[in-house]
Amino acid sequence: MPDWDEIVDCEGLLCPLPVLRARKRLLSLASGSVLCVRATDAMALIDLPHFCDQAGHAYLGNQADGTVTLHLIRRG
Repeated sequence: MPDWDEIVDCEGLLCPLPVLRARKRLLSLASGSVLCVRATDAMALIDLPHFCDQAGHAYLGNQADGTVTLHLIRRG
């Protein structure tokens, strides 16, 4: 079983689309749920933690999966 409740695929999308798609998906999740954002844009490493800090979500970290980075966010 994965370490997340939902996943959003943002492979090939450039800033700000990974943040916008993560935001939209997080709105539909219950508080405490974990979202996995699959992104290839290097700016997501900066943008997603900043978004989480501003929006009250917890950025749990990231891990490489080949050329894709998996970003984990816990909804606040």
